[in-house]
Amino acid sequence: MKQQDCLRRFIFEEHGVRGEWVRLEQSWQQAKQHQHLVNDAVDVQMGQALAAVVLLSATIKFKGAMIMQIQGGGDLKALVAQSSNERQIRGLVRSETSVAGANLQEMIGEGGRLVLTVESENAEPYQGIVGVEAETLADVLRTYFTQSEQLDTRLWLFANKTHAAGLFIQELPSGNRDKADWERIEILASTVTADELLSLDCEDLLHRLFHQEKVRVYEPEAVEFKCNCSRQKIGGTLVALGRSELQAILQEREDIEVDCQFCGAQYHFDKVDVENLLTNPAAENNTNSPTRH
Repeated sequence: MKQQDCLRRFIFEEHGVRGEWVRLEQSWQQAKQHQHLVNDAVDVQMGQALAAVVLLSATIKFKGAMIMQIQGGGDLKALVAQSSNERQIRGLVRSETSVAGANLQEMIGEGGRLVLTVESENAEPYQGIVGVEAETLADVLRTYFTQSEQLDTRLWLFANKTHAAGLFIQELPSGNRDKADWERIEILASTVTADELLSLDCEDLLHRLFHQEKVRVYEPEAVEFKCNCSRQKIGGTLVALGRSELQAILQEREDIEVDCQFCGAQYHFDKVDVENLLTNPAAENNTNSPTRH
């Protein structure tokens, strides 16, 4: 059976190098179902971002969400990819109706930057920032790791209409580190093609790339599309607008409708709901007011 929508970790047992492989199919299709992707190039960028954030989320221990946001002044205004520690993913694209550019850097335009945020329970959010100064997301992330962790790191990311996939290798921070070993593994990994990464299962791909190395592959971890939006979170966003702003909106309409930009869920708040939000938000969040998907 084909390995779809899963992450595999692996380690080179005789060298200080670890790796990860991911391939998305149904989760990728579901994530982009609610996004307006104006052309195939934007489609590819979103797929690569989702594959990347799954790989990156697996490099650290946390309980919460990792959010990668890319934004700039070009036609592709914003690209957001998110993965939880349980490998639940979602994504968001904001762009002009027509997006010019042959690569990520051209689409994002001047002032492009990538912001990586880790929101973990019982911990302050961590945030890292790097400029989008390379043509591909893989190379932007390589720069990010060089600046933030000083560990040799490489990613290979590919996507098409049906699949998104990624390969990740990184020096271990301690242990048997030999620069020649890293360079050899990097050269071997660099021979991977888009077709191989998008079509081969993990063991088959690793055998093709590293058949002379001793590689231990760990059990697969399932990846799924799942949006963590909720009435409570939307209500908190409304409360932040303030009473006067909410009352002004309700003077023009019977209720406030908020659409989740990730999954399309609709949340409705009438005047009673809004008053409850402002006076007793915990109680309002437990009501059964309508939500539509």
